[in-house]
Amino acid sequence: MIRNLLRAAGLAGGVALGALVTAAPAQAQDVTLRVHHFLPAPAPVPANFITPWAEKVEAESDGRIAVEIYPAMQLGGAPPNLIDQVRDGIVDVVWTLPGYTPGRFPRAEVFDLPFVAADAETTSRAAWRFYEEHMREDFADIHPIAVHVHGPGNFHMKAPAVESLEDLEGRAVRGPTRMITRLLETLGATPVGMPVPQVPESLSRNVIDGTVIPWEVTRALRVAELVDTHTEFGGDRSFYTTLFVFAMNRDTYEGLPDDLRAVIDANSGIETSAWVGRVMDEGDAPAREIAVERGNAIAIIDGEELTRWQEAAEPVVASWIADMEDQGIDAQALIDSLAAILAEEEAR
Repeated sequence: MIRNLLRAAGLAGGVALGALVTAAPAQAQDVTLRVHHFLPAPAPVPANFITPWAEKVEAESDGRIAVEIYPAMQLGGAPPNLIDQVRDGIVDVVWTLPGYTPGRFPRAEVFDLPFVAADAETTSRAAWRFYEEHMREDFADIHPIAVHVHGPGNFHMKAPAVESLEDLEGRAVRGPTRMITRLLETLGATPVGMPVPQVPESLSRNVIDGTVIPWEVTRALRVAELVDTHTEFGGDRSFYTTLFVFAMNRDTYEGLPDDLRAVIDANSGIETSAWVGRVMDEGDAPAREIAVERGNAIAIIDGEELTRWQEAAEPVVASWIADMEDQGIDAQALIDSLAAILAEEEAR
């Protein structure tokens, strides 16, 4: 009943929302997929992955699949609700963070550990392989199309800049997931957990002193206008990243005719995951340039100071291993497996 009401409301409002993507007359379409996500439509992933993915699926299905895209939570709810919306069939496809629903995807948290990830494209390739080897159980009630990460996570703060561990002490910093807020707390900050769409208002109202996010999303959220400083990290591993999933309702997927399911399959998997990661990598530089043009200060944690941060973050890894062991999960084996897969992908 809820799904039918939402579908009717979405179809009636689709033109007004300007979110309808079509490639063929309605009578030629066998199925309509409604995609729901939390970012504004111009942000890099919606503009350069979700919309092109929809157009590609429509074209390769000869118009028998239509895709409607609803950005910025236009169908209602909050970002943490997206997983349940796709699981329950309220929508057909979502793009979201597993970490917005703590405890539901325990193995996915390996990607939230500090100083683990490389660039987003390479790590996203590794993420799909890791999903196939270790995370199918976690995602059993939905059908992942892609799993991926964002580029290096950085600090974006009101002055003063974070140039050392001491500069973080007591400052209210937004974090996206359970493990990343734990990391912030371990390093001396006062963590504030919230989905990314809440960041601009929280900065403008001084609810937080800053946030950790990758560069690419700062452009859509106009973060460079709300802070004075940014802090990046040297080395070949990012301070943090987190895992995203682009996933379909399992019943919707399994109910497709064989030829249409084949279209979805051809636009799923490791190459699709790498595509999203590449979009996030490519979005970093233009967003960073906005901060440079505004004259914002950009600090880099490197050398001995970087070593201090890496050592200070080690208890986060130890605590996660202990958490997983309490659930009967061999966390060290997951860490070792991800490191091995990532090394193989870097060597490609």
